[in-house]
Amino acid sequence: MDVKNRQRLFLNLYYFLSGICFSTWTSRIPTIKTFFDYNDAELGTILLFMPISSLVGLPLSGWLVSRFDSRQPMTVGLIFLSVALALIGWASSTFLLICSISLYAFSMRIMNIAANTQSLTLQKKFKRKINGTFHGLWSTGGIAGVGISTLLVGLHVPMGIHLSVIAFIAMAAAVYSYPHLLQNDKATSGNKLSLSKPDPYIVYLGLLVFFAAICEGGMFDWSGVYFKEVVHEDLFTLGYLIFMMCMAISRFASDSFIDRYGMPRTYLISAILIFAGISMAVIFPYFWPSMIGFCLVGLGTAAVVPMTFLLAGSSKKYSAGVTISIIATYSIVGMLIGPPLIGYVSHALNLRIAFVIFGIAGLMLIPVSQLFFRYRKQNEL
Repeated sequence: MDVKNRQRLFLNLYYFLSGICFSTWTSRIPTIKTFFDYNDAELGTILLFMPISSLVGLPLSGWLVSRFDSRQPMTVGLIFLSVALALIGWASSTFLLICSISLYAFSMRIMNIAANTQSLTLQKKFKRKINGTFHGLWSTGGIAGVGISTLLVGLHVPMGIHLSVIAFIAMAAAVYSYPHLLQNDKATSGNKLSLSKPDPYIVYLGLLVFFAAICEGGMFDWSGVYFKEVVHEDLFTLGYLIFMMCMAISRFASDSFIDRYGMPRTYLISAILIFAGISMAVIFPYFWPSMIGFCLVGLGTAAVVPMTFLLAGSSKKYSAGVTISIIATYSIVGMLIGPPLIGYVSHALNLRIAFVIFGIAGLMLIPVSQLFFRYRKQNEL
């Protein structure tokens, strides 16, 4: 195997491990809700600490990828993320749970920025698009994590043991993979952030990931609760599982789809699928309509983030690492607003009405993407 394909293989492993760890913790949110006897508003407040901590980690992550090879903060981030995952499983009080979730989100932000920076650098070594496959591997890891969680929930395995085993495997794999990752990918220019005048190119891309984050982050955090409390399905991870499966399938196909139909049309189709899926699950809150609806949402959200990050790599003003850090801020704000807002609206009204927020956010991809491509076309003339 040549060098670039070996680097791609082990970067794929990092995305896969990140997906497993993320879905392992989020699939256990209903367990945490039951264990601590939180209502929807209280759970929304707990979840609020995740994007806040991620936002705190953002300036550090941007500095790290401009200062060091991206593989260094990426590996350290995954190690600390694994430690935090195990701590979540054994948290015995709300305070310890918040500390564990905060460490998890902080570490995840550093790792994700570094991994996306490395993926954009590696993309330049290939003639065909490969960025979607990285995110597809993340979703595949998510499927594996939810599948394992579904099995262990059915077997009544304690959450602490479950999360600790996954954490140990991820940590060991991260250390083993480190020597095989891409090296010397520090950017020599475009690392200085200018706050004087926002770049419309970056702002439009940021808004796209903002609305995608509301949909995607909300589904991660609330799909299990929706299936448990609205659909009344005892095996509550099934909705999350079908969402992740459809997202993974779509992400692997996204590079070819984009080449064939173009990015503007892909954003349009993504928005329609999200809205249709949420509408079906809300109007018909039963097992099969909700499964089909969550499948459509997974297909719709899949291409948005990798496609937007790929566009970010074409920024003429900033390096890839800095551009991704800026756009990730919008993503974090979306996660900051989305999941907690669902909890508060659900507590005031009900969870079905709260899910309408995801459908509206999905539709917003249409006007924002049109504005972006219009701006890019005007500036290329």
